[in-house]
Amino acid sequence: MKAIFQDYKVKSIERPEQLPISSDEAQNWQEVNRKFWETNPMRYDWKEKVGFREFTESFYKEIDTRFFSNSWEYMPWRKVPFDALIDFENLRTRNILEIGVGNGSHAQLLATYAGSYTGIDLTSYAAESTSKRLNINNLKADIMQMDAEKLSFPDETFDFIWTWGVIHHSSNTKQILKEMHRVLKPGGEAIVMVYNRGWWNYYICGGLIHGIIFGKYFKDGSLFKIMQGITDGALARYYTPTSWNMLVQDFFQVKYIIVKGSKSELFPIPGGRIKNTIMRIIPNAITRFLTNKCRMGSFLISKIEKKP
Repeated sequence: MKAIFQDYKVKSIERPEQLPISSDEAQNWQEVNRKFWETNPMRYDWKEKVGFREFTESFYKEIDTRFFSNSWEYMPWRKVPFDALIDFENLRTRNILEIGVGNGSHAQLLATYAGSYTGIDLTSYAAESTSKRLNINNLKADIMQMDAEKLSFPDETFDFIWTWGVIHHSSNTKQILKEMHRVLKPGGEAIVMVYNRGWWNYYICGGLIHGIIFGKYFKDGSLFKIMQGITDGALARYYTPTSWNMLVQDFFQVKYIIVKGSKSELFPIPGGRIKNTIMRIIPNAITRFLTNKCRMGSFLISKIEKKP
């Protein structure tokens, strides 16, 4: 897997929030980005392959088990996964857009409650997989392959946009925000997760542990290059709460910015029996305090509202 990752990495990005400087560079970055995710679709199978035939009900259930068991550790729910962020009952009369559907875990949740649901993804694989998942579950939705930097929808089409761990991988994150603003109705809202440039996940785990202890500074030469090497995606931007607020404020009013993160991020050691034992022993409440309250997590989550 690591070798495949390196085949589809943007080489010319040098800073954690860098945007392309020309249309040619933007096009090149996005094509490498698309190839990465076509080759490495998000199946949460880094350690163990999904042992079911692709695009079957069992296949999707296994992906959900892996994804939602992880999210429960840092964000337990009352009735529905992610209901700490999404008011699902309020979606019933709203037009929903999801940017980056992956294998459809969020798509199935949203389409179950939405007045109407549209999901897009840069890759043909994700569009095919999510379409098949929703058909299996008899859910109505429009799923299509589309570049979020060039949305084909008319102005003021949607009431709510959901995008989880996606737009920081795109060629031009700011262009996506501009498009999101365009297609949202007045007063429309979005919930966005991008990567957090935090003191623990970025500087301690990346800089100290990978850079100095594991010696990656000698190979990669900079902290950002180290992080690109160990992060999924052809490129991945990392924002602080302050820099993210500055980026979105031209288009949106920020309702809140919070930090969360996976339990495993707190234990930057190779996976295996020792790590699994440590994670099993330490209560989720303690690790949630560290990832969420102490901002040691890698998920920067914001709720934003369209400016007039």
